[in-house]
Amino acid sequence: MNKAELIDAIAMKANLTKADAKRALDAFIGATTDALKKGDRVALVGFGSFAVAKRDARKGRNPQSGAEITIPAKKVVKFKAGAELAEVVK
Repeated sequence: MNKAELIDAIAMKANLTKADAKRALDAFIGATTDALKKGDRVALVGFGSFAVAKRDARKGRNPQSGAEITIPAKKVVKFKAGAELAEVVK
């Protein structure tokens, strides 16, 4: 499902116009992004939670040359499914 299909689904399920559904989705994405930038965790009970985790620097290999390289440390976004979502997908 891409963003346009998600907007259509939100509009249909919530009985909104597509424009209102797009604004709602964009607001959710913006608020979630802002919270994660600050290092906060976003938890949606029953659905899951988004959090920022630190990935340490590590050694890797260049697949073309086989040379060893150092992959720098960075922050990554993690999503952990909630119990209800995990049960439905199961």
